[in-house]
Amino acid sequence: MKLSIAAIIGCASLASALIPDSTYNYEEYVETFKKKASSSSRQLFEMRLGEALAHNSQEPKPSYLKGINEFSDIETPPMGRKVTPGLKGKNNAGSYKPQMAFEDLPTTVDWRDAGVVSPVKNQGGCGSCYAFATTATVESHIALSTGLLFDLSPQQVVACAPNDDHCGGFGGCMGSIPELVYDYLIEAGGYAEEWSFPYVSYDGQTNGTCKSGDDLLVKAGITGYVKLEPNNAQDVMTALAEIGPLAVNVDASNWHNYESGVFIYESYDDMDLNHVVVLVGYGTDEDTGLDYWLVRNSWSPTFGEAGYIRLLRDPVDDTPCGVDNSPQDGTGCDGEGTQYPCGSCGVVFDVSYPTGAFIA
Repeated sequence: MKLSIAAIIGCASLASALIPDSTYNYEEYVETFKKKASSSSRQLFEMRLGEALAHNSQEPKPSYLKGINEFSDIETPPMGRKVTPGLKGKNNAGSYKPQMAFEDLPTTVDWRDAGVVSPVKNQGGCGSCYAFATTATVESHIALSTGLLFDLSPQQVVACAPNDDHCGGFGGCMGSIPELVYDYLIEAGGYAEEWSFPYVSYDGQTNGTCKSGDDLLVKAGITGYVKLEPNNAQDVMTALAEIGPLAVNVDASNWHNYESGVFIYESYDDMDLNHVVVLVGYGTDEDTGLDYWLVRNSWSPTFGEAGYIRLLRDPVDDTPCGVDNSPQDGTGCDGEGTQYPCGSCGVVFDVSYPTGAFIA
């Protein structure tokens, strides 16, 4: 049996996503990914294996490959909830004003090369993608401002950040949105480091106990944040190049078996924004010539390209849009109606970044 194993960033003990051949079987999967065998697990695995083999054998060669990973026997990977672009928190977001001319942007951006992106994390079974994405974005902007890259605490956000208006869920392991996290961080004075407020919510049931005051060992923080104009692909690309990583909200419903390449989204007519991730770059694939967005996920380095996925990047003046008819399906703020996200997986619909990063 021949397997293609992707490189792993920052966690060499974990098995990465792999491309199986027709001899790969469930017993090998259980051993490789340390799974508990069951009939339901086997059924889902065999279905996903068949999908991957059929997809990868297409001619001409598809732009991305499907593989097997730790989510191949799970009905729905851990995600989060939806966002609402009109939301204004207690600290009204600033607006983005590009400084660079679009024609002067570099052809490729990857903020990992600047040493300001921490290793990919794993949210586990908790709907805490919003906490991991916002934390990673803040970490990068603190590093850009100070030269120091910290591992900050997503558990602090899960345990402490309020969500009174039920935006993107109900808070804790039931989802929220970056804007509310920024608001909380400003009021709380900042973030504790991961070591002093470790993650305990992998089981998807434990929100944890909030710390505040002298019990919260704040290491770094922010003083504000910026919301980009919804569905403005040119501003997203420009802000990514001149400002740094961005928190974005996407439809990740079909990401579970992504292994490598440029993912092409095919569900514009029926979007369901359900996951918060970090946009860390853009570029053009050398093999296919396809332009892409580089996205950091929170499903561990075993997902995709060592924890990352590349999404098709449409021309800024020809970015398709879709319809999201289910913002109230346990996701959007109370009272929200239909949304119209644009870009692959809705990637340019709701975009934000922190400002005023500091070390305490």
